[in-house]
Amino acid sequence: MHRIVVLALDNVVAFDLATPLEVFDRVRLADGTQPYDVRVCSPTPSVSAGAFTVQTPHGLEALGTADTIILPGCHDPVRSMTPAVADALRTAAARGTRMASVCAGAFILAATGLLDGRRATTHWVGAADFAEMFPRVELDPGVLYVDEGQFLTSAGAAAGLDLCLHLVRRDHGSAVAAQAARLSVMPLEREGGQAQFIVPEQPPAPRGSELEPLLRWLSESAGRDVTLDDIAARAGMSTRTLNRRFREQTGTTPLQWLHLSRIRQAQHLLETTAHPVDRIGGLVGFGSPTAFRDRFKRVVGTSPQSCRRSFREPAAR
Repeated sequence: MHRIVVLALDNVVAFDLATPLEVFDRVRLADGTQPYDVRVCSPTPSVSAGAFTVQTPHGLEALGTADTIILPGCHDPVRSMTPAVADALRTAAARGTRMASVCAGAFILAATGLLDGRRATTHWVGAADFAEMFPRVELDPGVLYVDEGQFLTSAGAAAGLDLCLHLVRRDHGSAVAAQAARLSVMPLEREGGQAQFIVPEQPPAPRGSELEPLLRWLSESAGRDVTLDDIAARAGMSTRTLNRRFREQTGTTPLQWLHLSRIRQAQHLLETTAHPVDRIGGLVGFGSPTAFRDRFKRVVGTSPQSCRRSFREPAAR
């Protein structure tokens, strides 16, 4: 039997802790047998889970018996991490133990150094902090989960369900995973990635920078046909200088920034108006419906229609 040990650190997020317990404990094979032995451990006999306290039957020694270790998120994952926990995780990893994090649990896994040089994801709200704290990790904040073989990470909250179902499918195939998904009232595969859940705000405009007035003008001009030469003329710079300043202050190019601004405005219109999709593409500056749909899918991870179905406000329906 495959043993899964869920590590609960102090201030564990209750949802993240419960997700793997519920998913793996309900899995059954075709002959009715239970393939997973699920246990919970912690460094101390009890840990806080916000509104209540969790008493755990196992200590850190349980990590040494695990085939898979699940790391739920914590409200303060860095502070919850201790040298004893880090050592236990590194020791388990050296034995080949599979490790998966849910939401901010990626901070715990990354703090061990085990994610260095690997792709990973976490909740989009914490993505900027994660990237700053762990520059050696290749962060992908737009996906629901990342499978790097021995190490897996998931995005926020419900993405933990996606990750757990993916592990079941890896271990026992699609039929068993599909039944687990039905019990969880979840699709086995969700369309799109985490990017579709990000609040549609404008791309960052550094306050006080020389580009701030230009970025404001670009946002207001998103519905017009604007070229790189137009942007350079507005800024009073050569295109080469403009590109360099943009890279330095926004981390992207002028046209990429403009495209992102258009997509964010399109998300807002999809969620708050009844305009047809093609009209919205034109309103935010795309010359053809195909170009709009392609760019939207690339940035958001799903189609404009799917985004509208998922997030449109009731008053706009």
